[in-house]
Amino acid sequence: MLGPVILAASRSDKMRRFISAAPGTKQVVDRFIAGETVDQVVPIVEDAADKGLEVTLDVVGEDITTPAQAEAARDAYLELVERLKVLDLGPRAEMSVKLSMFGQALENGHELALANVRPVVEAAAAIGTTVTLDAEDHTTLDSMFAIHEELRKDFPQTGCVIQSYLFRTEDDARRLAEAGSRVRIVKGAYKEPASVAYQDKAEIDKAYVRITRILMEGEGYPMIGSHDPRLIAIAQELGRRAGRKLDEYEFQMLYGIRSDEHVRLAAEGHRMRVYTAYGTDWYGYFMRRLAEKPANLLFFGRSILTKG
Repeated sequence: MLGPVILAASRSDKMRRFISAAPGTKQVVDRFIAGETVDQVVPIVEDAADKGLEVTLDVVGEDITTPAQAEAARDAYLELVERLKVLDLGPRAEMSVKLSMFGQALENGHELALANVRPVVEAAAAIGTTVTLDAEDHTTLDSMFAIHEELRKDFPQTGCVIQSYLFRTEDDARRLAEAGSRVRIVKGAYKEPASVAYQDKAEIDKAYVRITRILMEGEGYPMIGSHDPRLIAIAQELGRRAGRKLDEYEFQMLYGIRSDEHVRLAAEGHRMRVYTAYGTDWYGYFMRRLAEKPANLLFFGRSILTKG
């Protein structure tokens, strides 16, 4: 099982330095990271819109150690909102945020993260778009859900993410599948202990289907985050059985993975959103992409050997 090993490496400063210096790293990182600056990512948003796609934008970076860094993360998102406003791209682009970037792990982190993320959510609403709160490791989720609930009082379109590998998630899905909610379901990409999460891929997939059914049969707006053709087909069938129209749920996939499928689903009339990450602090995000799929790791290894 390479996944847990890679996830452990994502927390290692030594591995961070090694991977960052490897000759083939940039080629692979560029596959998953849309750029380092807002200027580099804007053309990608425009291109996606031309293809009938929508995006959710993530400014990468999670290892926040000071309140000043958390405020800088807030400001990076506010800069993004301003650019989307100027280019009238708000309706095509929402944002995804990790509350760890906004100071959640610091002293008084819950209050700090809420204070930092609120102006981003407010600015997004002002240009006709919204924010989704990404799920991180299980120890952060009660805080994330509480912040989500608080933000929805003023900004009911604020979304959140749930992860099928956690035992708790079916109960979370039932609670969240209410009118007006926006919930993204993913498998999960953090190293979690067997006491809180399924470890077997087949069990994670079965839970994913059960949770997708809960969301489809609920009153909210499901967002299906998967590249798995079988799970995508099952989600389509569950949506049909629940009587949902194609614009009453959406699919989400990562930038750089199965791009042809993005276009195919959009052409069929589905709402298709591309999760598009950018920024300079790409290491943690990049390592989770490697952990999710062995083919990504093989691609990275070949690149290093070719460039070395």
